[in-house]
Amino acid sequence: MLVRVPLGAIRDIDFPEREGHLDIAGLAPQLPGAARLWISDFVSLYEGKTRLGRPRVIATQISLPSDRSFTSFETAFRHVNSPQLPNSANVFWQQVLFDVLFEYSIDSENSEFSIRPGLERLGARVVTVLRFLPPGGAVRAYEFLGDPGVVHLDPSWHQAAGRFVELGFQHILDGTDHLLFLLCLVLPLRRFRPLLTVVTAFTLAHSVTLIAAAYGFVPDTLWFPPLIESLIAVSIVYMALENIINGSATRHRWMIAFGFGLVHGFGFSFALRENLQFAGSHLLSSLLAFNIGVELAQIFVLLLLIPLLAALFRFVVAERMGTIIVSALVAHTGVHWIGERVDRLRQFSFEWPPINAAGLASAMRWLLAILIVAALAVSLFSRWREARRGPSRVAEGVE
Repeated sequence: MLVRVPLGAIRDIDFPEREGHLDIAGLAPQLPGAARLWISDFVSLYEGKTRLGRPRVIATQISLPSDRSFTSFETAFRHVNSPQLPNSANVFWQQVLFDVLFEYSIDSENSEFSIRPGLERLGARVVTVLRFLPPGGAVRAYEFLGDPGVVHLDPSWHQAAGRFVELGFQHILDGTDHLLFLLCLVLPLRRFRPLLTVVTAFTLAHSVTLIAAAYGFVPDTLWFPPLIESLIAVSIVYMALENIINGSATRHRWMIAFGFGLVHGFGFSFALRENLQFAGSHLLSSLLAFNIGVELAQIFVLLLLIPLLAALFRFVVAERMGTIIVSALVAHTGVHWIGERVDRLRQFSFEWPPINAAGLASAMRWLLAILIVAALAVSLFSRWREARRGPSRVAEGVE
């Protein structure tokens, strides 16, 4: 295992100096101990389910910031085993890099390996770039911020699925905007069947756009994420106003859930984008697992939310008034989000794609986005038309 970290991240070491510069020769005897204390003691490597024993420090090296040997394993291996940087380099300890070569004892190079880096302790914000070289296989690259947990370096489908179920569950619990939309969506619902229909429609819709985004069938522009975030805020305000105006009229709510679910699916994809690297070669099963995690989290939230709402409307406030009060509070929050997110959206300019192969691919992504917006518009229009028909029928009956 080859590791490179900034020497300044290694603490509790008295860095010897020579005429104000780092004394590299004097520091060399301390480097193996520093490598064990600050790197290998934090890193957990597993062969299958067995944690590997403590590694041996084979070589250490102090490198200049301009050194590019870690672009490949071969060049990094040669560099770490090369002669030490001379004292005449006249460098400062805060500016140089610390390279280490560790050696672990394993049973077979064909085993399933995983790692928990643990290097987030080296600083307030630690970005880790990790490359795994399986025997005879393509290099697998990862990049993550902080602690990613246990990373399966060549995951099986069930390992990837388990990770993404957990990610989907956590994303819903951490996503305030999705929780508020879910609250407004189910606020007037009391029976199981319409509740199940609405939540299922929302899940199916966000699954479609999440998978489409993961496979690249969406506009790849800087302004697209803030546009989607703005539309998510709009969906929250719309559902809140729907509850205030139409109350318990929930006949076509599943259509609204489906339309806005398409938008929320893009929001899920933005959160998932950095984690797709952990899917290995199991992208589709990981996406489906993420959706399962989202659905489980939604069910969990509903199991807590429905009894709380029932108790609120029974003992504290009448259902209609309570629905209006809760929806008004949510709408107030959504309006502020719309303002903030539209301001971010205005920072980007729109440009038509060029007429070439890349432009046609971009146009296909645009077509998908337009179809999704059209489906949303149709569902909202149908709901509006049904709302208009309702009062007219009542008037005819009175006559």
